[in-house]
Amino acid sequence: MAIHQDAAAGDRSTGLKDNVVRALSAAGIAIAQLASGLNTAFLAVLVLLWLAVTAMTSLVGVGLLMVPAVLRALHSLAGQERERLGRWGPEVVAPEPPPTQLRAALVDPTTRRNLRWLVRHATLGFLLGLLGVVLPISAVRDSAFPLYWKLLPADTTASSVGIGHAHSWPDALAVALLGVGWIAIILGLAPGMARLQAGPGRRLLAAGPDTDLSLRVAELTATRAAALDAHATELRRIERSLHDGTQNRIVSVTVLLGAARRMVARDPAGADELLERAQSAAEQALSELRTVSRSILPPVLDDRGLAGALSGLAAECAVPCRVDVDVPERCAASVEATAYFVVAEALTNIAKHSAAGQAAVTVRARGGRLHLCVEDDGRGGADEDGGSGLTGIRRRIAAHDGALSLSSPPGGPTTLKVDLPCGS
Repeated sequence: MAIHQDAAAGDRSTGLKDNVVRALSAAGIAIAQLASGLNTAFLAVLVLLWLAVTAMTSLVGVGLLMVPAVLRALHSLAGQERERLGRWGPEVVAPEPPPTQLRAALVDPTTRRNLRWLVRHATLGFLLGLLGVVLPISAVRDSAFPLYWKLLPADTTASSVGIGHAHSWPDALAVALLGVGWIAIILGLAPGMARLQAGPGRRLLAAGPDTDLSLRVAELTATRAAALDAHATELRRIERSLHDGTQNRIVSVTVLLGAARRMVARDPAGADELLERAQSAAEQALSELRTVSRSILPPVLDDRGLAGALSGLAAECAVPCRVDVDVPERCAASVEATAYFVVAEALTNIAKHSAAGQAAVTVRARGGRLHLCVEDDGRGGADEDGGSGLTGIRRRIAAHDGALSLSSPPGGPTTLKVDLPCGS
Protein backbone atom coordinates (compact mmCIF):
# COMPACT_ATOMS: atom_id res chain seq x y z
CA MET A 1 0.00 0.00 0.00
CA ALA A 2 2.82 2.41 0.89
CA ILE A 3 4.52 1.69 -2.44
CA HIS A 4 1.31 2.53 -4.33
CA GLN A 5 0.88 5.74 -2.34
CA ASP A 6 4.47 6.79 -3.06
CA ALA A 7 3.98 6.07 -6.76
CA ALA A 8 0.74 8.08 -6.83
CA ALA A 9 2.45 10.99 -5.04
CA GLY A 10 5.30 10.82 -7.55
CA ASP A 11 2.84 10.87 -10.46
CA ARG A 12 1.04 13.89 -8.99
CA SER A 13 4.35 15.69 -8.50
CA THR A 14 5.42 14.95 -12.08
CA GLY A 15 2.03 16.03 -13.41
CA LEU A 16 2.18 19.30 -11.45
CA LYS A 17 5.67 19.98 -12.74
CA ASP A 18 4.60 19.32 -16.34
CA ASN A 19 1.59 21.65 -15.93
CA VAL A 20 3.80 24.43 -14.56
CA VAL A 21 6.29 24.03 -17.40
CA ARG A 22 3.50 24.09 -19.98
CA ALA A 23 1.94 27.19 -18.40
CA LEU A 24 5.26 29.03 -18.33
CA SER A 25 6.02 28.04 -21.92
CA ALA A 26 2.56 29.11 -23.14
CA ALA A 27 2.84 32.44 -21.31
CA GLY A 28 6.31 33.09 -22.71
CA ILE A 29 5.19 32.36 -26.26
CA ALA A 30 2.10 34.54 -25.78
CA ILE A 31 4.18 37.48 -24.50
CA ALA A 32 6.53 37.16 -27.47
CA GLN A 33 3.53 37.04 -29.81
CA LEU A 34 1.99 40.13 -28.22
CA ALA A 35 5.28 42.00 -28.46
CA SER A 36 5.65 41.11 -32.14
CA GLY A 37 2.05 42.26 -32.69
CA LEU A 38 2.93 45.61 -31.11
CA ASN A 39 5.28 46.30 -34.03
CA THR A 40 2.57 45.94 -36.68
CA ALA A 41 0.04 47.65 -34.38
CA PHE A 42 2.28 50.73 -34.14
CA LEU A 43 2.56 50.79 -37.94
CA ALA A 44 -1.23 50.36 -38.09
CA VAL A 45 -1.64 53.51 -35.97
CA LEU A 46 0.57 55.45 -38.38
CA VAL A 47 -1.29 54.15 -41.45
CA LEU A 48 -4.64 54.91 -39.80
CA LEU A 49 -3.55 58.49 -39.12
CA TRP A 50 -2.34 58.76 -42.71
CA LEU A 51 -5.72 57.51 -43.91
CA ALA A 52 -7.50 60.08 -41.76
CA VAL A 53 -5.34 62.91 -43.13
CA THR A 54 -5.91 61.65 -46.67
CA ALA A 55 -9.68 61.51 -46.15
CA MET A 56 -9.82 65.05 -44.74
CA THR A 57 -7.59 66.57 -47.40
CA SER A 58 -9.52 64.74 -50.13
CA LEU A 59 -12.38 67.17 -49.49
CA VAL A 60 -10.28 69.87 -51.12
CA GLY A 61 -8.78 67.52 -53.72
CA VAL A 62 -5.23 67.36 -52.40
CA GLY A 63 -5.68 64.04 -50.61
CA LEU A 64 -6.78 62.27 -53.78
CA LEU A 65 -3.16 62.27 -54.91
CA MET A 66 -2.16 60.30 -51.79
CA VAL A 67 -4.83 57.60 -52.14
CA PRO A 68 -2.75 55.08 -54.16
CA ALA A 69 0.22 55.41 -51.81
CA VAL A 70 -1.82 55.01 -48.63
CA LEU A 71 -3.67 52.00 -50.07
CA ARG A 72 -0.36 50.36 -51.00
CA ALA A 73 0.84 50.98 -47.44
CA LEU A 74 -2.37 49.42 -46.07
CA HIS A 75 -2.08 46.29 -48.21
CA SER A 76 1.65 45.97 -47.49
CA LEU A 77 1.01 46.17 -43.74
CA ALA A 78 -1.74 43.54 -44.08
CA GLY A 79 0.80 41.29 -45.82
CA GLN A 80 3.27 41.80 -42.96
CA GLU A 81 0.58 40.80 -40.47
CA ARG A 82 -0.19 37.64 -42.45
CA GLU A 83 3.49 36.71 -42.34
CA ARG A 84 3.61 37.40 -38.59
CA LEU A 85 0.52 35.30 -37.91
CA GLY A 86 1.95 32.52 -40.07
CA ARG A 87 5.09 32.45 -37.91
CA TRP A 88 2.98 31.97 -34.76
CA GLY A 89 0.37 29.57 -36.06
CA PRO A 90 -1.41 28.29 -39.16
CA GLU A 91 -0.72 30.06 -42.41
CA VAL A 92 -3.05 32.92 -43.36
CA VAL A 93 -3.71 32.50 -47.07
CA ALA A 94 -3.60 35.87 -48.83
CA PRO A 95 -6.37 36.89 -51.22
CA GLU A 96 -5.71 38.20 -54.70
CA PRO A 97 -3.85 41.56 -54.79
CA PRO A 98 -6.41 44.31 -54.14
CA PRO A 99 -6.60 47.49 -56.24
CA THR A 100 -4.92 50.74 -55.27
CA GLN A 101 -7.14 53.09 -57.28
CA LEU A 102 -9.84 54.92 -55.35
CA ARG A 103 -12.86 53.97 -57.44
CA ALA A 104 -11.98 50.26 -57.53
CA ALA A 105 -10.96 50.22 -53.87
CA LEU A 106 -14.33 51.60 -52.74
CA VAL A 107 -16.14 48.47 -53.94
CA ASP A 108 -13.33 45.94 -53.31
CA PRO A 109 -14.19 43.52 -50.43
CA THR A 110 -10.52 42.81 -49.66
CA THR A 111 -9.80 46.50 -49.16
CA ARG A 112 -12.82 46.85 -46.86
CA ARG A 113 -11.69 43.86 -44.78
CA ASN A 114 -8.17 45.31 -44.58
CA LEU A 115 -9.62 48.62 -43.35
CA ARG A 116 -11.70 46.88 -40.68
CA TRP A 117 -8.61 44.99 -39.53
CA LEU A 118 -6.56 48.20 -39.51
CA VAL A 119 -8.97 49.95 -37.15
CA ARG A 120 -9.11 47.00 -34.73
CA HIS A 121 -5.37 46.35 -34.79
CA ALA A 122 -4.52 50.03 -34.32
CA THR A 123 -6.75 50.20 -31.23
CA LEU A 124 -7.31 46.90 -29.45
CA GLY A 125 -4.25 45.24 -30.99
CA PHE A 126 -2.01 48.14 -29.97
CA LEU A 127 -3.38 48.12 -26.41
CA LEU A 128 -2.88 44.35 -26.06
CA GLY A 129 0.63 44.56 -27.49
CA LEU A 130 1.48 47.35 -25.08
CA LEU A 131 0.20 45.24 -22.17
CA GLY A 132 2.32 42.34 -23.45
CA VAL A 133 5.41 44.51 -23.03
CA VAL A 134 4.45 46.41 -19.85
CA LEU A 135 3.21 43.43 -17.80
CA PRO A 136 6.51 41.46 -17.82
CA ILE A 137 8.47 44.63 -17.02
CA SER A 138 6.13 45.40 -14.12
CA ALA A 139 6.30 41.79 -12.89
CA VAL A 140 10.11 41.82 -12.81
CA ARG A 141 10.27 45.31 -11.33
CA ASP A 142 7.84 44.68 -8.49
CA SER A 143 8.89 41.09 -7.71
CA ALA A 144 12.50 42.15 -7.32
CA PHE A 145 11.67 45.31 -5.35
CA PRO A 146 12.87 43.96 -1.95
CA LEU A 147 16.34 43.48 -3.47
CA TYR A 148 16.93 47.15 -4.24
CA TRP A 149 14.38 49.26 -2.34
CA LYS A 150 16.93 50.45 0.21
CA LEU A 151 18.99 51.99 -2.59
CA LEU A 152 16.14 54.25 -3.74
CA PRO A 153 15.50 57.80 -2.50
CA ALA A 154 13.08 58.06 0.40
CA ASP A 155 10.12 59.51 -1.52
CA THR A 156 10.37 57.27 -4.61
CA THR A 157 7.14 55.58 -5.68
CA ALA A 158 7.36 51.94 -4.66
CA SER A 159 5.04 50.13 -7.09
CA SER A 160 4.98 50.04 -10.87
CA VAL A 161 1.41 51.42 -10.88
CA GLY A 162 2.66 54.73 -9.45
CA ILE A 163 1.22 54.57 -5.94
CA GLY A 164 2.66 53.89 -2.48
CA HIS A 165 5.99 54.45 -0.78
CA ALA A 166 8.16 51.85 0.93
CA HIS A 167 9.49 52.79 4.36
CA SER A 168 9.89 49.31 5.85
CA TRP A 169 10.36 45.68 4.91
CA PRO A 170 6.61 44.93 5.10
CA ASP A 171 6.04 47.69 2.53
CA ALA A 172 8.71 46.20 0.25
CA LEU A 173 7.22 42.72 0.58
CA ALA A 174 3.77 44.12 -0.26
CA VAL A 175 5.22 45.45 -3.54
CA ALA A 176 6.75 42.02 -4.18
CA LEU A 177 3.29 40.46 -3.70
CA LEU A 178 2.01 42.87 -6.35
CA GLY A 179 4.72 41.52 -8.64
CA VAL A 180 3.53 37.99 -7.95
CA GLY A 181 0.06 39.17 -8.91
CA TRP A 182 1.41 40.45 -12.23
CA ILE A 183 2.99 37.06 -12.84
CA ALA A 184 -0.31 35.33 -12.12
CA ILE A 185 -2.07 37.65 -14.55
CA ILE A 186 0.51 36.88 -17.23
CA LEU A 187 0.19 33.12 -16.72
CA GLY A 188 -3.60 33.25 -16.75
CA LEU A 189 -4.41 35.89 -19.35
CA ALA A 190 -1.46 36.23 -21.75
CA PRO A 191 -2.43 33.30 -24.04
CA GLY A 192 -5.99 34.63 -24.32
CA MET A 193 -4.70 38.15 -24.99
CA ALA A 194 -2.49 36.82 -27.79
CA ARG A 195 -5.45 35.03 -29.36
CA LEU A 196 -7.57 38.17 -29.03
CA GLN A 197 -4.89 40.26 -30.73
CA ALA A 198 -4.46 37.75 -33.58
CA GLY A 199 -8.18 37.06 -34.05
CA PRO A 200 -9.09 40.02 -36.30
CA GLY A 201 -6.15 39.35 -38.57
CA ARG A 202 -7.00 35.67 -38.97
CA ARG A 203 -10.65 36.48 -39.71
CA LEU A 204 -10.30 39.55 -41.90
CA LEU A 205 -6.98 39.14 -43.70
CA ALA A 206 -7.49 35.59 -44.93
CA ALA A 207 -8.78 34.85 -48.41
CA GLY A 208 -12.57 34.70 -48.52
CA PRO A 209 -14.57 31.69 -49.65
CA ASP A 210 -15.08 33.29 -53.06
CA THR A 211 -11.35 33.80 -53.64
CA ASP A 212 -9.68 31.89 -56.44
CA LEU A 213 -7.20 29.58 -54.73
CA SER A 214 -5.94 27.98 -57.92
CA LEU A 215 -2.49 29.51 -57.42
CA ARG A 216 -2.22 28.00 -53.94
CA VAL A 217 -3.46 24.64 -55.26
CA ALA A 218 -0.85 24.76 -58.03
CA GLU A 219 1.82 25.58 -55.44
CA LEU A 220 0.81 22.65 -53.25
CA THR A 221 0.71 20.37 -56.31
CA ALA A 222 4.26 21.42 -57.19
CA THR A 223 5.31 20.89 -53.58
CA ARG A 224 3.85 17.38 -53.59
CA ALA A 225 5.63 16.59 -56.86
CA ALA A 226 8.91 17.88 -55.41
CA ALA A 227 8.39 15.77 -52.28
CA LEU A 228 7.80 12.63 -54.35
CA ASP A 229 10.83 13.41 -56.51
CA ALA A 230 12.99 13.96 -53.42
CA HIS A 231 11.74 10.69 -51.98
CA ALA A 232 12.54 8.81 -55.21
CA THR A 233 15.99 10.42 -55.35
CA GLU A 234 16.67 9.38 -51.77
CA LEU A 235 15.59 5.80 -52.49
CA ARG A 236 17.91 5.67 -55.52
CA ARG A 237 20.79 6.99 -53.42
CA ILE A 238 20.22 4.36 -50.73
CA GLU A 239 19.90 1.61 -53.36
CA ARG A 240 23.19 2.67 -54.99
CA SER A 241 24.94 2.80 -51.63
CA LEU A 242 23.75 -0.70 -50.74
CA HIS A 243 24.38 -2.18 -54.19
CA ASP A 244 27.74 -0.61 -55.00
CA GLY A 245 29.19 -0.70 -51.52
CA THR A 246 27.71 -3.03 -48.92
CA GLN A 247 26.61 -5.77 -51.31
CA ASN A 248 30.05 -5.96 -52.94
CA ARG A 249 31.70 -6.17 -49.51
CA ILE A 250 29.42 -9.01 -48.45
CA VAL A 251 30.06 -10.90 -51.71
CA SER A 252 33.78 -10.44 -51.12
CA VAL A 253 33.41 -11.84 -47.59
CA THR A 254 31.55 -14.88 -48.95
CA VAL A 255 34.22 -15.57 -51.60
CA LEU A 256 37.08 -15.18 -49.14
CA LEU A 257 35.43 -17.44 -46.57
CA GLY A 258 34.88 -20.12 -49.23
CA ALA A 259 38.50 -19.92 -50.36
CA ALA A 260 39.74 -20.03 -46.77
CA ARG A 261 37.61 -23.12 -46.03
CA ARG A 262 39.14 -24.94 -49.00
CA MET A 263 42.69 -23.93 -48.02
CA VAL A 264 42.50 -24.58 -44.30
CA ALA A 265 43.73 -28.18 -44.60
CA ARG A 266 46.62 -27.76 -47.07
CA ASP A 267 47.73 -24.18 -46.36
CA PRO A 268 46.74 -22.94 -42.87
CA ALA A 269 48.85 -19.76 -43.18
CA GLY A 270 47.14 -18.80 -46.46
CA ALA A 271 43.75 -19.56 -44.91
CA ASP A 272 44.53 -17.21 -41.99
CA GLU A 273 45.43 -14.45 -44.43
CA LEU A 274 42.15 -14.92 -46.30
CA LEU A 275 40.21 -14.90 -43.02
CA GLU A 276 41.82 -11.60 -42.06
CA ARG A 277 40.85 -10.13 -45.42
CA ALA A 278 37.32 -11.47 -44.94
CA GLN A 279 37.13 -9.89 -41.48
CA SER A 280 38.34 -6.55 -42.87
CA ALA A 281 35.75 -6.68 -45.66
CA ALA A 282 33.01 -7.53 -43.13
CA GLU A 283 34.00 -4.56 -40.95
CA GLN A 284 33.92 -2.27 -43.98
CA ALA A 285 30.48 -3.61 -44.92
CA LEU A 286 29.24 -2.97 -41.37
CA SER A 287 30.62 0.56 -41.45
CA GLU A 288 28.88 1.26 -44.77
CA LEU A 289 25.61 -0.14 -43.42
CA ARG A 290 25.85 2.21 -40.45
CA THR A 291 26.52 5.14 -42.77
CA VAL A 292 23.48 4.31 -44.88
CA SER A 293 21.24 3.86 -41.82
CA ARG A 294 22.38 7.18 -40.38
CA SER A 295 21.62 8.91 -43.68
CA ILE A 296 18.02 7.66 -43.41
CA LEU A 297 17.38 8.82 -39.82
CA PRO A 298 20.40 9.64 -37.62
CA PRO A 299 20.17 7.74 -34.31
CA VAL A 300 21.67 10.76 -32.55
CA LEU A 301 18.34 12.56 -33.00
CA ASP A 302 16.58 9.95 -30.86
CA ASP A 303 19.43 9.76 -28.36
CA ARG A 304 20.23 13.47 -27.87
CA GLY A 305 17.46 15.41 -29.59
CA LEU A 306 17.90 18.13 -32.18
CA ALA A 307 20.09 20.34 -29.98
CA GLY A 308 22.53 17.53 -29.20
CA ALA A 309 22.61 16.33 -32.80
CA LEU A 310 23.39 19.80 -34.15
CA SER A 311 26.04 20.31 -31.48
CA GLY A 312 27.69 17.10 -32.70
CA LEU A 313 27.66 18.38 -36.29
CA ALA A 314 29.20 21.68 -35.19
CA ALA A 315 31.93 19.88 -33.23
CA GLU A 316 32.89 17.86 -36.32
CA CYS A 317 32.86 20.87 -38.67
CA ALA A 318 36.24 22.06 -39.92
CA VAL A 319 35.11 25.68 -39.41
CA PRO A 320 34.53 26.88 -35.81
CA CYS A 321 30.77 26.85 -35.39
CA ARG A 322 28.48 28.23 -32.69
CA VAL A 323 25.12 26.53 -32.09
CA ASP A 324 22.12 28.17 -30.39
CA VAL A 325 19.01 25.97 -30.19
CA ASP A 326 15.80 26.99 -28.44
CA VAL A 327 13.21 24.26 -29.11
CA PRO A 328 11.09 23.71 -25.97
CA GLU A 329 9.28 20.66 -27.36
CA ARG A 330 10.23 17.92 -29.80
CA CYS A 331 9.11 18.36 -33.39
CA ALA A 332 8.02 15.55 -35.69
CA ALA A 333 10.82 13.09 -36.41
CA SER A 334 10.77 13.86 -40.14
CA VAL A 335 11.07 17.59 -39.46
CA GLU A 336 14.00 17.09 -37.08
CA ALA A 337 15.69 14.84 -39.65
CA THR A 338 15.21 17.49 -42.34
CA ALA A 339 16.65 20.20 -40.07
CA TYR A 340 19.60 17.92 -39.27
CA PHE A 341 20.37 17.23 -42.92
CA VAL A 342 19.99 20.91 -43.86
CA VAL A 343 22.56 21.90 -41.23
CA ALA A 344 24.85 18.99 -42.18
CA GLU A 345 24.79 19.96 -45.87
CA ALA A 346 25.17 23.66 -45.09
CA LEU A 347 28.18 23.09 -42.82
CA THR A 348 29.74 20.81 -45.44
CA ASN A 349 29.35 23.56 -48.04
CA ILE A 350 30.86 26.10 -45.64
CA ALA A 351 33.88 23.90 -44.98
CA LYS A 352 34.43 23.13 -48.68
CA HIS A 353 33.63 26.36 -50.50
CA SER A 354 33.29 29.42 -48.26
CA ALA A 355 36.80 29.96 -46.80
CA ALA A 356 34.95 31.17 -43.70
CA GLY A 357 36.56 31.84 -40.35
CA GLN A 358 33.47 31.01 -38.33
CA ALA A 359 29.87 29.88 -38.68
CA ALA A 360 26.72 30.01 -36.57
CA VAL A 361 23.60 27.85 -36.43
CA THR A 362 20.47 29.26 -34.78
CA VAL A 363 17.27 27.26 -34.32
CA ARG A 364 14.03 28.56 -32.82
CA ALA A 365 10.59 26.96 -32.43
CA ARG A 366 7.80 29.55 -32.31
CA GLY A 367 4.10 29.22 -32.96
CA GLY A 368 4.25 25.74 -34.42
CA ARG A 369 7.10 26.65 -36.81
CA LEU A 370 10.77 25.70 -36.73
CA HIS A 371 13.03 28.57 -37.83
CA LEU A 372 16.57 27.61 -38.81
CA CYS A 373 19.40 29.98 -39.73
CA VAL A 374 22.94 29.04 -40.82
CA GLU A 375 25.41 31.90 -41.25
CA ASP A 376 29.09 32.19 -42.13
CA ASP A 377 31.55 35.05 -42.72
CA GLY A 378 33.02 33.54 -45.87
CA ARG A 379 33.43 34.91 -49.37
CA GLY A 380 29.79 34.41 -50.37
CA GLY A 381 28.64 33.85 -53.93
CA ALA A 382 26.73 30.62 -53.16
CA ASP A 383 24.78 29.50 -56.23
CA GLU A 384 21.93 27.02 -56.10
CA ASP A 385 22.73 25.94 -59.67
CA GLY A 386 26.40 25.42 -58.95
CA GLY A 387 26.16 21.90 -57.56
CA SER A 388 26.57 22.98 -53.93
CA GLY A 389 23.75 20.79 -52.61
CA LEU A 390 21.27 23.66 -52.24
CA THR A 391 18.88 22.03 -54.70
CA GLY A 392 18.71 18.94 -52.49
CA ILE A 393 18.12 21.11 -49.44
CA ARG A 394 15.29 22.93 -51.20
CA ARG A 395 13.65 19.63 -52.18
CA ARG A 396 13.78 18.32 -48.63
CA ILE A 397 12.19 21.52 -47.35
CA ALA A 398 9.54 21.52 -50.07
CA ALA A 399 8.51 18.04 -48.95
CA HIS A 400 7.26 19.67 -45.69
CA ASP A 401 5.75 22.72 -47.42
CA GLY A 402 8.50 24.80 -45.85
CA ALA A 403 10.37 27.83 -47.13
CA LEU A 404 14.04 28.53 -47.85
CA SER A 405 15.79 31.83 -48.44
CA LEU A 406 19.45 32.36 -49.29
CA SER A 407 21.47 35.57 -49.11
CA SER A 408 25.04 35.21 -50.37
CA PRO A 409 26.40 38.34 -52.05
CA PRO A 410 29.96 38.22 -53.42
CA GLY A 411 32.28 38.92 -50.54
CA GLY A 412 29.85 37.47 -48.02
CA PRO A 413 28.40 36.89 -45.60
CA THR A 414 26.16 33.97 -46.47
CA THR A 415 22.87 33.45 -44.63
CA LEU A 416 20.63 30.44 -45.17
CA LYS A 417 17.18 30.65 -43.54
CA VAL A 418 14.71 27.77 -43.39
CA ASP A 419 11.14 27.75 -42.09
CA LEU A 420 9.46 24.39 -41.39
CA PRO A 421 6.17 23.38 -39.75
CA CYS A 422 6.95 21.56 -36.51
CA GLY A 423 4.23 18.98 -36.73
CA SER A 424 4.23 17.78 -40.32
